[in-house]
Amino acid sequence: MKFLALGDTADIAASCHFLDINGTGLVLDAGTDPRRDGPDSLPKFDWVRDRADSYVDHAIITHAHHDHMGSLPVLVEEFPHVMAHMTDATRQLLDFLLPASARLQKKRYEKNETPHEPLFTEEDLDFLSHVYLTHELEDEFDLTGMQGETPVTGRFYSAGHILGSVGTELCFEEQGEERRLFYTSDTNMEPQSIIPGGEYPSTTDILVLETTLGADEETEKTSRPEEVERFRETLERVIDRGGTALIPVFVMGRAQEMLAMLQRLKDEGSIPSDVPIYTAGSLRAIAGIYDDTRKTTPRLDEDFQVFGVEQERVPYSSEAKTDVLDGPGIMVVSSGMMFEPTLSNILARRIVENERDAVLIVGHAVEGTPARRLQDAAANGPGSPVMLADGHGPQPVYCTVERFRFSGHSHRRELLKIVDHLSPETVLLVHGEPAAQEWMQGAIEEQHPEMNVLRPEWGEMIDV
Repeated sequence: MKFLALGDTADIAASCHFLDINGTGLVLDAGTDPRRDGPDSLPKFDWVRDRADSYVDHAIITHAHHDHMGSLPVLVEEFPHVMAHMTDATRQLLDFLLPASARLQKKRYEKNETPHEPLFTEEDLDFLSHVYLTHELEDEFDLTGMQGETPVTGRFYSAGHILGSVGTELCFEEQGEERRLFYTSDTNMEPQSIIPGGEYPSTTDILVLETTLGADEETEKTSRPEEVERFRETLERVIDRGGTALIPVFVMGRAQEMLAMLQRLKDEGSIPSDVPIYTAGSLRAIAGIYDDTRKTTPRLDEDFQVFGVEQERVPYSSEAKTDVLDGPGIMVVSSGMMFEPTLSNILARRIVENERDAVLIVGHAVEGTPARRLQDAAANGPGSPVMLADGHGPQPVYCTVERFRFSGHSHRRELLKIVDHLSPETVLLVHGEPAAQEWMQGAIEEQHPEMNVLRPEWGEMIDV
């Protein structure tokens, strides 16, 4: 089997891995890098022909975050016969999120916010659903390519990350022996507020392992109940002093999980029931998909509905935003990394200088993003400057800024448990910053000297 990283493996960016299995061409995910625009945000699909001398027969889309599925329309344009495999919940999310992405790209281009034309249009997406094939968890499905010399099958396991997310097992024959590969994609062993923890096969030969939190020492030292309690205490203080708590979230997954947590805190009386929770945009539409699939996807409580959480819309006008920011209140808005010009970035610029208010970061903030810059500035003490958007600032930070470890990813000790459980011969470390992969490689090699641990370079073709 040949492995070729089409997306940057030493970063949390456009996830995309190409496999050639005896003539069958597969990609594991087809994402975009949210920090880049236009063609620079794409995986290197041309490398499939140029470096692997191959073709893509099938694509596995593990979940509906853009860094795992955002380039699917471009992949289909490059390889028109490709079939895309996913869960039904992921398909429903793609039917909403990809057209929204096309509209946003068009809007940014027309407003001269980017020099790049849209990667795809809504019209380009009209036929895309014809290449979608959906599968139930743990059902076997065929992935053999047109020129595949031996059969290849796939099987999905719930990843515990977001709605519809899966890890994927591939089974195939090489040199007369059956081999198994398991791709974790983004994975989470522990239950969240809505989604239960992930599930995994009993063993594998090759493990393609994410490493998002591999360098985060603090995450492994905290428990979710402890983080919930710290979050509750912080939120109570902000509300008591009449402030606004801004909670930047990924529109898909983290937003719904946080709304469920906020509802629980209201039910317990930790937050007064009359404190408004404001949401906006596609976050609300995705809540509907979460609710519609609550009986058919893994849930901790299938009766819980995201739209059962009382929410108000963030007002559109600047004056109205000023009124609601007067507090007390809670803003649950995208994006989680606070990229400009998203609503979380706009609102953060209006509250960072107000000591009554707070920005509560509830996931991993990647180096160089506005969320990480704000986090680092706050750590330097009150009044430290931060630049949240070009042409705005620097601004002194006087609001409360705290990070809470509610990530949808397993921490590094849990990732090691996955390695222990699956006992692979070979581990490929992907989807993490260099320090994260370095720590994971050292820890695996120390505990399992018999394993072959690899860190594939971007664009490096390797035989596994």
